[in-house]
Amino acid sequence: MLWTFLDHEGVEPTNNSAERALRGPVIPRKLSWGSKSEAGLRLMERLWTTAETCPRQGRSLLDYITAPMEALRGERAAPVLALA
Repeated sequence: MLWTFLDHEGVEPTNNSAERALRGPVIPRKLSWGSKSEAGLRLMERLWTTAETCPRQGRSLLDYITAPMEALRGERAAPVLALA
């Protein structure tokens, strides 16, 4: 995976875009010393990832977050946040 940019045109050789996307949530986390629990850290990581990924996929963040609750009520599968 490290050398994917050599085989696929348009793939950046650095992770600068990912770093820039996470800069917004990382700065407040560092200023507030993060979370006091591992569970809190995992929750925030997942929410930040979802908040960045949904717009990139053209999906509504609110719809994606509410879909698992609706799926649970209707006994359907929860949505997957994956590359299209």
